[in-house]
Amino acid sequence: MPLIAVCAAWAVFWGSWSALLPAIKVELGISAGDLGLALSAVPVGALPAMALAGRVARGRERSALMVTMVLFALSVAAIGLAGDAWELALALLAVGASSGALDIALNLATGRAERESGRRLFQAVHAAFPVTVIAAAPATGLARSLGLDVGAVLLVIALIVLATSLTVLTLSLGRGLPAPAKTAGRRLWGPAIVLGSLAACALVIENSVEQWSVLLLEEHRGATPLVASAAPAVYMAALTAGRLAAQALPRLPLRTLYLVAGAGGGAGIALAGLGGGVLISMAGFAVTGLALGPLVPAVLSRAAADDASGTLVWGVSTISYTGFVLSPLLVAGLSGPLGLPAALAALGLLGLPLVARFAVRDP
Repeated sequence: MPLIAVCAAWAVFWGSWSALLPAIKVELGISAGDLGLALSAVPVGALPAMALAGRVARGRERSALMVTMVLFALSVAAIGLAGDAWELALALLAVGASSGALDIALNLATGRAERESGRRLFQAVHAAFPVTVIAAAPATGLARSLGLDVGAVLLVIALIVLATSLTVLTLSLGRGLPAPAKTAGRRLWGPAIVLGSLAACALVIENSVEQWSVLLLEEHRGATPLVASAAPAVYMAALTAGRLAAQALPRLPLRTLYLVAGAGGGAGIALAGLGGGVLISMAGFAVTGLALGPLVPAVLSRAAADDASGTLVWGVSTISYTGFVLSPLLVAGLSGPLGLPAALAALGLLGLPLVARFAVRDP
């Protein structure tokens, strides 16, 4: 369906991005520090764009999805034109803004499609992202080994996104929104902060696995680079399995998913950090992905069902994204006094708010 195709096309870039970074560093002749500063432009662009996109896209989900996909494709292609660190940072600022807006537009469109069709869609749509990431990284490595430079790879990705945007034309969605009460928007931001913060706990852990798992296995478990590089894929595969299982099973109460994510995800990341060997850490990453996978799509689905205006989905999406922003800073800060293994294990404490939410019965 179009929404799954859109999520997959979006993930093609992010799956390829890590495989392109070494070549970008070499082609531009920049230091690791300069590259890190340039990469920080992504969240700087994303957060304000997400805040604006939710205000504009509600009631115009299909057109907003097409526009944000086109802008995202153009920003991806523009990275290939960068000639130094500052130009790269400007391109990544645009990538962050367009990607953040696309995130909001996709969630709003999925929520509207769920309400209008009565079908469960969030788990299946969000499962497309990790599956594509797993495939895109080695495909990018293959393209580079065949002689394609960074600009050519980025252009191919941009064309994939542009071509996929045409599928949005087949998406059947209503237009406009019901007239909300004057105070409805303000009342919804309270639940949005709660739901978004709980989802952010899961996303902090998810981002930490993506960014730090390879380093953990290489430097603290003695794994070879080839074996260590499989850690994010193991996590993503388990994340996908969790979402597809949640889609296949009868609708699980959100309370149950809070318990599974909090207890299973927290225990999994603690096992990965404190486990004594490669296999134990890999198993910890797999348990973490399996337990956390269904939570964020389920939270967004609840937000879409509870608020036809889209405000709740917009708020939850934007607030939860702070988990991705805070995760590198949190792990880096904890790694100083504790070391990386203990720092990752300490993230298991973020499962406690999820377990606590399970213990509080819905009114």
